[in-house]
Parts: sequence; C-alpha cells; structure tokens
Amino acid sequence: MPEEYKMTIKKSIREKGKIRLSQYFQKFKEDDMVAVTREVSLRASFPERLQGRTGKVKGKRGRAYIVKIKDQKKEKEFLIEPSHLKKIKQLVR
Repeated sequence: MPEEYKMTIKKSIREKGKIRLSQYFQKFKEDDMVAVTREVSLRASFPERLQGRTGKVKGKRGRAYIVKIKDQKKEKEFLIEPSHLKKIKQLVR
C-alpha cells in the first residue's frame, strides 16, 4: 500500500510531546489482562493489526512483556513494550 494512502494516527493537542514516565515504566504481573494501545510517539515492534486487541501477560523478556493474543484463530505470543500496553480490569463472575 502506498504511503500516502496509509491511515495515520495523530495525538490530540494535549497529548503531544513526551510520554509520562509512569506509562513508560509501568509493571504488570503474570496473567494480567492488557489491551494493546500503540503509543504513536514511540516505535512499535508489533504488527498494526494488534492495535486494540486484548491479551494476557505470560512473562517478561528484557524490558518487554510476552503477551498472549488470539490472532485470527490461533493464539500467538508477542513481545510488546509496556508503553504500548494498558491494564484492563477483569470482571469477576
């Protein structure tokens, strides 16, 4: 796909600039539910199709987390940095 047709994601005027340090250094435990929300100001090391998906944290490798996400029909593991993740509260049934 040519670059001029690619949809770009922009930040609102209040969100522009450096990211918060708490977002950059956030910690997750094993089996935490997280949503993949791409931080536009940092380089993402995962495919664009994962934007908005949810998954479980399976561990940590270096400064990135191993996140298990169902992609199409298969469950796959992706290495995603914490600045691109957002914790989700789990519903208790």
